[in-house]
Amino acid sequence: MILSASRRTDIPNYYSEWFYNRIREGFLYVRNPMNAHQISRIDLSPEVVDCIVFWTKNPEPMMDRLDEINAYPYYFQFTLTGYGADVERNVPHKKKVMIPIFQKLSERIGSQRVIWRYDPIIFTGKYTPEYHLRAFQEIAGSLKGYTEKCVISFVDRYAKIQRELDMLGMEELDQSNLLTFAKALSRIAGENGMEIATCAEKMDLQLCGIKHNCCIDEDLIERIIGCKIHGRKDKGQREACGCLESVEIGTYHTCRNGCVYCYANQGWDGAKDGYHPDSPLLCGEVMEGDRVTAKKMKSIREGQLSLDLL
Repeated sequence: MILSASRRTDIPNYYSEWFYNRIREGFLYVRNPMNAHQISRIDLSPEVVDCIVFWTKNPEPMMDRLDEINAYPYYFQFTLTGYGADVERNVPHKKKVMIPIFQKLSERIGSQRVIWRYDPIIFTGKYTPEYHLRAFQEIAGSLKGYTEKCVISFVDRYAKIQRELDMLGMEELDQSNLLTFAKALSRIAGENGMEIATCAEKMDLQLCGIKHNCCIDEDLIERIIGCKIHGRKDKGQREACGCLESVEIGTYHTCRNGCVYCYANQGWDGAKDGYHPDSPLLCGEVMEGDRVTAKKMKSIREGQLSLDLL
């Protein structure tokens, strides 16, 4: 199985102690967001966890303890944008703090295993296409040699974040200007030795040199673990998402990054409520009426290590 840690919250940034505790104990609980009394018990043994995909805006809190997960293949989806605190309220300064952290992580685990995400892209009177291109150029230049891939997306107008986007003064680009913008991103990425791809975008940008992407990526996982895997498309994600099926271990409404575009976290001011690092659950405790069921877990590896994948 592939472990997703996490599309719902920033586990490396805020809950790394909980995560390492769960690795040591060998299991964790995940509450079903659609059925509050249904809890799945997730086996974390290396025999069934084929790869862990971390999603974060700041992995620094977990970096000193990476040796504790040496038994697991893993890689990071690291979001690094040009936004200020008006959009990403609690993310440290990008140039002074976050770019050096990205570089340090890459030096530690290798450029293949740190994916740069410049997403979601929002256009406003302040964050114009020209602004984004300048920011993208500066970040890409700083990350040259530290990553092999950049992932982009354009913000989706979810109803739950519509008010925040309106307050930012979100603007739309017409098709022609959007394609011109995408071509410029592709050129900058190429100049800095990076493949560029989209995340869950229905728009086809391949003529701009931008591929469709799988964030939980079969090819990358096979290269990291050194053998073929037998996965299937994750039906629980958006139609345009090409990710492999994974087990999501995060909890909604627990991220403290305070990003105005976040679909997974309403009411971010209270996001830390109920966190217990020693609990099997990321947030809260098992209560009366809860039903804990062991999720059927198995490896999706095929056969022995393949030298041509190493």
